[in-house]
Amino acid sequence: MSGVVGEVVLPCLNEAVALPWVLSRLPRGWRAIVVDNGSTDGSAEVAATHRARVVHEARRGFGAAVHAGVTAATAELVAVCDADASLDPRDLARLAAPVLAGGADLVLGRRVPVGRGAWPLHARLANRVLAARIGSATGARVHDLGPMRVARRAALVGLGLTDRRSGYPLEMLLAATRAGWRVAELDVAYRPRVGRSKVTGTLRGTVTAVRDMQRLLRAHAAHPSERATPPNDEA
Repeated sequence: MSGVVGEVVLPCLNEAVALPWVLSRLPRGWRAIVVDNGSTDGSAEVAATHRARVVHEARRGFGAAVHAGVTAATAELVAVCDADASLDPRDLARLAAPVLAGGADLVLGRRVPVGRGAWPLHARLANRVLAARIGSATGARVHDLGPMRVARRAALVGLGLTDRRSGYPLEMLLAATRAGWRVAELDVAYRPRVGRSKVTGTLRGTVTAVRDMQRLLRAHAAHPSERATPPNDEA
């Protein structure tokens, strides 16, 4: 792994069209782990052709795919990014900088819509309400629970995240705040995705995600003092 700064986990379900662009945009020193979550369009083969490491995860769900990728990673830093070309992997180097410099333990990409249809209104409103609830529950000032994020792998594994559905990003943030992590946000461009979204691009997907996250917020409210592994501990 000499010369590798970090690895980016790309949860993937039928993203064969988007993957070539995504994988071509990796910053220097970053490697891709494409987690195939049951694709039927040849996504795994496309990823392998573009020199990405391919991990297969049979259990459907965003959290299941990301967990499989984080478990497979070996680099000090690990990032998560959607594989649908809505986010530019070139932003990873900028998001990783505060973690590498010791100024933050978790950096989130705050999505800034670029182009018509980049962020459906129902999804944007749900995100705004969720951010407000997170602030009330944790005191953390976050504006977006976006899918692009960077942290140290050992610390992330130490959080012991268990959600395997769409609540995974929220569980990560809640566990991180309980553990005293320093959380930062940086703006990232958010473009219309290639293909159809499986989650927030549909009203049904948004409702499912909201339900998953409400469950996690209720659990956090019931046990606000439970703390996960501090960020500097080894997993």
